[in-house]
Amino acid sequence: MSVEVYRDGWGIPHLRADSVRELAHAQGRNAAADRAWQIEVERHRSQGTSAAFLGQEAAGWDRFARQARIDDTARRCYRALDEETRGWLDAYVAGVDAGLRELGGAAPEFARIGLEPGRWQPWTPLGIWLSTHILFAGFPGKLWRDEVVRRIGPGAVGLFATDGPGTSGSNGWLVTGDRTVTGGPLIAGDPHRYIEDPGVYQQIRLACPEYDVVGLAVPGVPGIGHFGHTGTVAWAITNAMADYQDLYRERLRRLPDGSVEALGPDGWRPAFRSVETFEVAGARPQEVEVVETERGTVVIGGPDEGEGIALRQPPRVREDLGFAALPALLRARTVADVDRAFDRWAEPVNVVQAADTEGGLLHRVAGAVPERDPENLLRVVPAHEPRHVWRGLRELPREPVGTVAVMANQRGLAAPLGIEFAPTHRADRIQELLDAQEVWTAPGMAAVHTDTRLASARPLLDLVARLDGLGPEAEALTKRLLAWDRHMDADSVDAAAYARVRSAVVRKLAAHPAFAPLTGMGEAYPEVFRPWLALAPRIAYALETLLTTDQFPDVDREMVVREAVEDIAGATATGEAWGDRHRLAAWRALPDGDEVGPGLPGDHDCVLSTSSVPGVTDLSARGPAARYVWDVADRENSLWVVPLGASGIPGSPHRRDQLPLWLRGGLVPVITDWNRLTKETPMRESAVYEQTVEGFGTVRVGPVDPTADLDVIHGWVREERARFWGMEGASREQVRETYEHLDSLTTHHAHLVRLDGEPVALFQTYEPEADRVSECYEVEDGDIGVHFLIAPATGGAVCGFTGALMSVLVAYALEGHGKRRIVVEPDARNTKAVALLERAGFELGPEIVLPEIDLPEIDLPEVFLPQKRARIAFLKR
Repeated sequence: MSVEVYRDGWGIPHLRADSVRELAHAQGRNAAADRAWQIEVERHRSQGTSAAFLGQEAAGWDRFARQARIDDTARRCYRALDEETRGWLDAYVAGVDAGLRELGGAAPEFARIGLEPGRWQPWTPLGIWLSTHILFAGFPGKLWRDEVVRRIGPGAVGLFATDGPGTSGSNGWLVTGDRTVTGGPLIAGDPHRYIEDPGVYQQIRLACPEYDVVGLAVPGVPGIGHFGHTGTVAWAITNAMADYQDLYRERLRRLPDGSVEALGPDGWRPAFRSVETFEVAGARPQEVEVVETERGTVVIGGPDEGEGIALRQPPRVREDLGFAALPALLRARTVADVDRAFDRWAEPVNVVQAADTEGGLLHRVAGAVPERDPENLLRVVPAHEPRHVWRGLRELPREPVGTVAVMANQRGLAAPLGIEFAPTHRADRIQELLDAQEVWTAPGMAAVHTDTRLASARPLLDLVARLDGLGPEAEALTKRLLAWDRHMDADSVDAAAYARVRSAVVRKLAAHPAFAPLTGMGEAYPEVFRPWLALAPRIAYALETLLTTDQFPDVDREMVVREAVEDIAGATATGEAWGDRHRLAAWRALPDGDEVGPGLPGDHDCVLSTSSVPGVTDLSARGPAARYVWDVADRENSLWVVPLGASGIPGSPHRRDQLPLWLRGGLVPVITDWNRLTKETPMRESAVYEQTVEGFGTVRVGPVDPTADLDVIHGWVREERARFWGMEGASREQVRETYEHLDSLTTHHAHLVRLDGEPVALFQTYEPEADRVSECYEVEDGDIGVHFLIAPATGGAVCGFTGALMSVLVAYALEGHGKRRIVVEPDARNTKAVALLERAGFELGPEIVLPEIDLPEIDLPEVFLPQKRARIAFLKR
C-alpha cells in the first residue's frame, strides 16, 4: 500500500495514495492519528456507551441514543449501501482501526480515565454522522409548540418561531466571476455549530489518481461532505432549517407476557421491545426499555405510562443516510457532477451552493424531506390518525443564481419545507456588505466573515429612546446606548452595556406573570430535550417579536425596559467590555478546569455569529466552527481557518495554533503545491500491522528491507520446502534484486512477519489487476492478492501455529488494506497449502494456467511465485 502524508505549516494533513481505497484507508488512519480521543468519544456516543467513562452527565444522551436506535439505524443504512460505497467505507474503518492500534495511545485522555481505544464496526461512521445530526432539524421544537398551545393558546406559537437554542445554522454566499478580481466565482461562509475541543471540522486534502480535493471533513467520517474544492468545482452548504422528522403521540399497552402493542391507523399492532443496560461511571448501571412502533422509536414515555412519543426520521424509514453522495462529491469536476451527487444526499437537509471553472452555478436544497400533512410540521400528531402517514418524498426547490447568492438559514429557498427559520438579519447584512463593493477578492471576504453589526438591537433601543424621567446614572446609560454604533466588538464598552440591559429585560420578561404558564416545562421531559423547553432562551431569541407584539396587553414593555436600564445603570462595571463577558466556552468531553477561553466579538444575529443565551449567560458555546473562501478560478488563492487547530492531541504545536487567527478574522492559505509541503515518513513504511493473540504472542507485520533482511529471506527461499516459491537456486544478489524490484512497485509489496520479535514468515500482497493472475479470472473491486511463506522449522511443535498466524495475516490483508476479498493461487501441486486454505475458510476455485512473466533486469527465469499451473481460491470479508 503506497501512501504519502504531507503537512503544511499549520499541521494540516495532505494525503496522497495510489488508489481510492488506499486513500480512504489513509484518511481513517489519519483521523486516528490526529483525533483518536475525539472519534472514540463520538463512537461511544453513537452506541450509547459514553456514560461508561464520562459519567452521569452523559447518561441522558446514552438513554436517548438507545431509545432512538442510532446504532441499529446506522447498521441498517450500512447494509443498504451499494457495493462500491460500502467497500470505500470499509477501507476507511480499517484505517481507523489500524491507526487506533498504532497511534491511539498518543492521546493522553485515554490514560487519564483508563480507557483503551476500541474496535470500530463497519457502520460506525454512519452512526457518528447520525448522532451528530439527529437533533439538527430541531424536532424537540414540536414539544415546545405543543406546550405553548396547551398552556397559552395557538396564537402564541408564532411569537417564538425563530432560530431556537438547540439548532445550528451557517452563513454562506456565492459571488460570481463578474464581481471578482480573478474572473472566477468565490464561495465563502462559516458553519455555526457548538465549538468543540477538538473541532468538529478537520481541514484535509485527499489526493489519488482519480481526484484531488481539499475541504473540511468530519473526523470519524470518510470523504468531504459539506465544504470542498476539487480544483475545478467547489461547493458549500448551510442548514436548510427544513422539517423532516415527526413526533407521534402513541397509545401503548403492555400485554401479560411483557410484550407491547401500539394503537395505529389499523388498530392495535405489535411493537418492537427490548431492555438494554448501560454502564455509568461512578454510579449504578441504568436500564432502558427500547420500544419501536410502526411510526418510529419511542423517545419519551412508554408502555407503563400508557402513552409515549415516537420519533420518525427518514434514515430509519429509508435505510439511507446519503453516504453514496460522499465518494461522488470527491470525483466531481463540474457543477453538474455536484448536483448529481447531492441528488443522493439524505441527512441533514441542506441548502447547497456550487460553482465551477466552466461557468456552472448551483443553488438548491438537498436531502430527504417526507411528504405529509402540514400539521406534522407543527406539533406532536396522533399516531392513530391515517392522515399523518408519510407519502413519499417531496421535490426539493432550487433557483438560478444572479451575481450574488446568500444563504443564512433565513426563510427563503427552503421556506416551503419548514416552520422555524433564522431572522433575516445575517442574510440582509451579508447582502448589504457584498453590494457595497463592486469587485471582491478572496482575502477581502474576511471583512464579511467578521462583521459585528447587530440589527436585532433596534426594538430594544427604540424602547430605550422613549424613556424619560430617569435618574442621572440611567440617563447617562441611555445616551451611551443610543449613541452606540450597534457593533458587538470585543473591546466595546457600549456593546457590553447593551448586552447587560438585554439580559435584564429577558429575565424580567421570563419572570412576568404573562409567561408564568410556560415555566418549568422541561421538567416533564428527558433532559436531552430540555434546551428546547426552557423559557429564558426562548424569550431571548424571540425578544424582537416580544418587544413589539400586542398579544400580551398586560406586559408593559416600556416599564420592563425602564426597570432593566435602572438596574444595570447602578451595577455596570466601569470599563467592562463585551469581550470581558462574551468568552469562548468550547465543549470538551473531559473538562480540565479551563473551559472559559478568550473574549469574542459578535453575537447571535451578527454575521459573526458567536451565540450566547441572553438572560442565562454571555459565554459563547456556538460560533463559526470553520471559515472558508473557495476561489474557484485558482484553488491556491483559497483560504480557511478553524477555531483551534489541526491536531486534537494535547501538547501538539498545532492543537490551538489557529485560534489567534480565528479570533481576529484571519485565514490560513490553502496550499496545494506538494513542493511547499513537508513530507512525513511514508505511511507504507510506518504502517506496520500489529495484533496480540492470547496464548500465541504478538504478531507484527512490516515492510521487507531488501538489504537488512536479505540473510533471513535468502535462507528461507533456498530451502527445499520452499520449492514452490520458485527461488531455490537464487543467489543472494538475485534475491536482493528481486525484492528491490518489488520495493519499487506501487502494486506489489513484500512484508516480513515477526512473532514476539522473531521472523516467522514472508507475506506478499499485490493488486490483482496489475498482476498476471488478472488474465485468469475476473477481478472484482476490493480484491487483494497474497502469497505467504512460513519460515522453515517455525512452530513445528506448537499446535495451531499456522492457523493462528494465518488468522492475523488474513486480518491484515482485509482490514489493514480496506479490502473485501483475498485472492490466492498456490501451485496446484502444493497439496498442503491447498488443504491449509480450505481449513482457513477459503473457497477453492478451478486450476488455472498462469502466463509467463518477463523481468529481464533480474537474472532469474521466474520470480514472485512463478508456478505455471495454480489452484485459485478466494476468501471474502
